[in-house]
Amino acid sequence: MVARVWSLMRFLIKGSVAGGAVYLVYDQELLGSSDKSQAALKKAGEVVPPAMYQFSQYVCQQTGLQIPQLPAPPKIHFPIRDSWNAGIITVMSALSVAPSKACEYSKEGWEYVKARTK
Repeated sequence: MVARVWSLMRFLIKGSVAGGAVYLVYDQELLGSSDKSQAALKKAGEVVPPAMYQFSQYVCQQTGLQIPQLPAPPKIHFPIRDSWNAGIITVMSALSVAPSKACEYSKEGWEYVKARTK
């Protein structure tokens, strides 16, 4: 019985985290235009390090543990806009030609089977 309760709790926690992630993506409009996504990434880069520092200070204060100061993350300039758009365009073009390619491949397969059965 206890194992079932724990598995249910794990499921609920994982579902809550996933639901929160989906809500955050929707709320911050990360699936919108690449300009909005890039602005949200820049905002996250400015907000997350101070929040992590505050959280670590809170944990240290509450538990009495000493957490060593982590080095600053490296500055990486990666044009997300270019790769995001290229990836989306590639996926959408593959999805748009999938029905015609499936029809074409099934015709070729049918012709192959007919040729082999004669």
